[in-house]
Amino acid sequence: MPKQKKSPSKLKTGKKVSQKILRQVASLPLRRSKDGKIEVLLVTSRETRRWIIPKGWPMKGKKQHEAAAIEAEEEAGVVGNTSKEAIGYYFYGKRRASGQVQLCRVSVYLLTAVRELENWPEKNQRDSMWVSTEIAAEMVQEFELAELIRNIGTIQQSID
Repeated sequence: MPKQKKSPSKLKTGKKVSQKILRQVASLPLRRSKDGKIEVLLVTSRETRRWIIPKGWPMKGKKQHEAAAIEAEEEAGVVGNTSKEAIGYYFYGKRRASGQVQLCRVSVYLLTAVRELENWPEKNQRDSMWVSTEIAAEMVQEFELAELIRNIGTIQQSID
C-alpha cells in the first residue's frame, strides 16, 4: 500500500510549506565602533527588502564557514576572519518562484570585519547598514536570529 503524503504545513503567510528542510549558511559580520561597542552589518534581501545577514547555499568544495565568508563579500562587501564553528542557527521560510515556502535552517558564522570593499557583486541590489546589536535585533524579523544577535556580547572576546 503506498504511503500517504503528509499534508503541507502553513506559515503565517498561509502559503504551503514543503516538509523538506533546506540548509543555508550565513555570516554575522561584526566590528567595533569608535566608542568600542559591537556593531552588526545587516543587508536587505533582494526581493522582500527585509533586513537580514548575508547568507546563501553551501558551496561544493568549500567548508561551510568559507561559503559564509564568500556570501558576506558578495552580498555586503565585507571581508574578514570567520569562525570555523557556527555560533548557532535560525529558521526562516524561503519563498520559491512557485509560491511555495520551504523551511530553511541557517547556520551562522561570526565574521570579524577586517575591511570593506568599495565595489562588490551585489552592491547595487541591496542596502546595507552597520548598527548596534540592540538595533539589529529589532530590525531582523527572525526571532532566533534576533536572539543570536542579542547574545553577541557573551562571545565578545571572539572579535577582540
